[in-house]
Amino acid sequence: MSDVTDWWTTSIIDMEPGRIDIRGRAIQDLIGNLSFAEMIWLMLRGSNPTKGEANLLEAALVASVDHGPQAPSIAAARMAVTCGLGLNGAMGTAVHMLDDVHGGAGQQFVSLLHNLVAEPDQSASKIANYLNRYRQDINPYIPGFGHRFHKPVDPRAPRLMALVREARDRGDVSGEFMHIAVQIETVLADIKGKPVPMNIDGATAVIYVELGFSPELARGLFCLSRSVGAMAHGYEQMQQGGRNKGPTPPRYRWRYKKN
Repeated sequence: MSDVTDWWTTSIIDMEPGRIDIRGRAIQDLIGNLSFAEMIWLMLRGSNPTKGEANLLEAALVASVDHGPQAPSIAAARMAVTCGLGLNGAMGTAVHMLDDVHGGAGQQFVSLLHNLVAEPDQSASKIANYLNRYRQDINPYIPGFGHRFHKPVDPRAPRLMALVREARDRGDVSGEFMHIAVQIETVLADIKGKPVPMNIDGATAVIYVELGFSPELARGLFCLSRSVGAMAHGYEQMQQGGRNKGPTPPRYRWRYKKN
């Protein structure tokens, strides 16, 4: 039977009839003793976070749950419901849209921060050179900064960064990634000639990287958070009803452009 039992291998869960162990701990011992944020940490990392780490993770998850129907993922979840999908379909539709452009900035910023922290010279000029190369070679947009809707400041970012500073002062995180992120904000303002504040993607990315999560998990955690908003909007749309709702009311038409 080894060819069957070895088909999947995992260190996350072990179980048999009457027993479920998560990371070596009985599920009944976790129920009622771990918060959801702590359970996420245990599942992903195989250990328990400190109270400060769990609180910081939870803050990032809370901050990203929703951005209204103007967010493509949430609009798609609501449209999916009006097309007959259940909540699972609405949530899946939303999460499937969280890719590089809408939802991927956190992962990209974590990678960027890792690269800059590895540099021996972290002066403003070196950061500016790195950002210029990044815009030329990788992405014309620096992930994690600026917001098309919230101007001048994304209200979520300052609160999250304040929590990171408090966590650093308590010794829960090092603060080195936050320091680089703040430097980037200053350098971007110099390059653009105007403030380019950190947004929700940047602030949550700072939290995830300070807590030791990989770039891939930064996106996964964002998807996990935003799925709560998709569920809430999908359920609300179920209560409101409606059939086959598209992105705009039927009386509005797209602009036809003749070739």
